[in-house]
Amino acid sequence: MTDQSSNQMWGGRFAAGPDAIMEAINASIGFDQRMAAQDIAGSRAHAAMLAATGVITDSDAQAIREGLLTVLSEIQNGEFQFSTALEDIHMNVEARLKEVIGEPAGRLHTGRSRNDQVATDFKLWVRDQFDAAVSGLLALIRALLAQAEAGADWVMPGFTHLQVAQPVTWGHHMMAYVEMFGRDLSRVRDARARMNESPLGAAALAGTSFPIDRQMTAEALGFDRPAANSLDAVSDRDFALEFLSTASICAVHLSRFAEELVIWSSAQFRFVTLSDRFSTGSSIMPQKKNPDAAELIRAKVGRIYGANTALMMVMKGLPLAYSKDMQEDKEQVFDAADNWMLALAAMEGMVKDMTANRESLAAAAGSGFSTATDLADWLVRVPGLPFRDAHHVTGSLVAMAESKGCDLPDLTLEDMQSVHADITDNVYSVLTVENSVNSRQSYGGTAPDQVRAQVKRWKALV
Repeated sequence: MTDQSSNQMWGGRFAAGPDAIMEAINASIGFDQRMAAQDIAGSRAHAAMLAATGVITDSDAQAIREGLLTVLSEIQNGEFQFSTALEDIHMNVEARLKEVIGEPAGRLHTGRSRNDQVATDFKLWVRDQFDAAVSGLLALIRALLAQAEAGADWVMPGFTHLQVAQPVTWGHHMMAYVEMFGRDLSRVRDARARMNESPLGAAALAGTSFPIDRQMTAEALGFDRPAANSLDAVSDRDFALEFLSTASICAVHLSRFAEELVIWSSAQFRFVTLSDRFSTGSSIMPQKKNPDAAELIRAKVGRIYGANTALMMVMKGLPLAYSKDMQEDKEQVFDAADNWMLALAAMEGMVKDMTANRESLAAAAGSGFSTATDLADWLVRVPGLPFRDAHHVTGSLVAMAESKGCDLPDLTLEDMQSVHADITDNVYSVLTVENSVNSRQSYGGTAPDQVRAQVKRWKALV
């Protein structure tokens, strides 16, 4: 078969035929160059350890350290020429190091493999992303706390099935998301602690015969300890899966809140006004102010959750130890991390900038017979009706109010007594939304005092 026919079979993009295709599918430098700083940090720690244990000389270690700093500077300054022929960040760095310092560069790889090297680099990168997520979540929680504290006693409707259910407070609603993102924060911290074991020194899969000190490199890189099994250290990516799982759960919370902001900022609700910084206009409808940032956050969950599913599929059938399939781990994580951090930052910005429209919230809080449950509770508490009977009486009074085109507080005492004779004018004390929310004094309830107590508790935590 001629080269020409081969090229036609393989596709015109690959002018050199199968060799070019193999290079393209095998190379990861197009994306793993993002781990350059982590790769060089790992190599510096490894070189220092090799010298301390007598595996290489101090002069070679010094040359390696200085050479690696030169390479890092070139990468950071945009002067480094990455090569797909060298496959990945590790080989690109090592090849350049050899050009800079010569023979000592060849001793750097003693006692390690690309398998433990990439696992170390990737763990360091993911750990940095966990730390960034902690910062992003703390900032978002603090923004929510500020909203909650400002509106601890502002009444608004609480919903079930997106139907008005009972009055709550703005602060209580904000604190619901504080709890959600607080659990996300806990998951991030928990996952970070669990992943903090160093793969470096596990070598290809079986460890090494050189007298290395894995505890030394682990401590130098900020790990709690070296990984205890060399096979496991190079072959699993559960730390990346846990990162994606944690990101997916948080993205769901971000998406739910984003959906509420989209609804609340609509002309039909007018619960909130989003700042111009996080809204856009329409190209042909000048009256429009679109909550684009919230809508894009709402969409991010698809990308993040998709990355989680993709990596699960990559890892699910791999025998121990390393397989090249695992090269497909990074792009998914890189994309998810970028979108998670962006969504956190955008949501924090929206929460800090948004204005709750107190009058619209209050007007809506009293609609839809939102104090019907308070009426039923009063019938249980005062006349002593069984709750099921009280529920039935309340339903009849709601139907009466609907037929009269008014709300429950607008019914006369005579109207109410026509349904149940034991109702007194004391019932009106529970039919205002303010009294309704003030009465919810159970722990975790919507009463302003309870909201302020939870704000105080969280402010002490974050």
